[in-house]
Amino acid sequence: MDVWRETGTGALAIEAPVALVFDGSTQAVMMASPSDLEDFALGFALTEGVIDGPDDVVRFEACEQELGLEARMWLKPELSARLNARRRAMLGPVGCGLCGIDSLKEALRPARLVGRTVTLGREDPSRAMASLRAAQPLQDATRAAHAAALWSAEGGLHVLREDIGRHNALDKLAGALARSAVGRLGQGGILVLTSRLSVDLVQKAGMIGAEVIVAAGAPTSLAVDEAARAGITLIGRTRDTSYEIYTHEFRIREAA
Repeated sequence: MDVWRETGTGALAIEAPVALVFDGSTQAVMMASPSDLEDFALGFALTEGVIDGPDDVVRFEACEQELGLEARMWLKPELSARLNARRRAMLGPVGCGLCGIDSLKEALRPARLVGRTVTLGREDPSRAMASLRAAQPLQDATRAAHAAALWSAEGGLHVLREDIGRHNALDKLAGALARSAVGRLGQGGILVLTSRLSVDLVQKAGMIGAEVIVAAGAPTSLAVDEAARAGITLIGRTRDTSYEIYTHEFRIREAA
């Protein structure tokens, strides 16, 4: 399905309601770019703690409806209790990743602790951001999209996903990584985002093992606090030659 359309005044990003349906019940309805729907559903399920891995999904199908799209997944029977505990019924605006949460405790669930295997050089955050900016076709066409990618100093950009929503882009990346040979984010790569950093993005990154997050925008106070607790190196305000390190600077190597 197309993700933008041409008009007399330029390309417009397509925005569509996407229902994420697990075992026949709608878990969330997100306004999203209508692409990479299997990655989206899988990544959402992983980062929201509905499943532990792609093997928990029995079947997937995408279905176009009159008013939008449905991304349908069927899970292993033993996951029903967890699904019910994490049930949401929401219409999620692209600017908010916590809409529909029904308790403060659920909204502030702690991010998973991450490992200590990743290091990067002083120039790597800016290099990673430059690579991301050069590989965003939806953003180039419309100026209305976010991106999330896995990057390493050795291999550059490994996997990238775009969406009109910053949370959606990260979920799509998480799903793509889970379905690929690249594997978990914590194994040698860094997570690169075009957006500001809110606490829910840190929570999602922790669920998929990211040790380092590099973002174009600044973090919120809660994002910094949560990254510090989870052991995540948080880097924001990333530009061509500058950036700010907010937590766990030990992962940054000094020049030899």
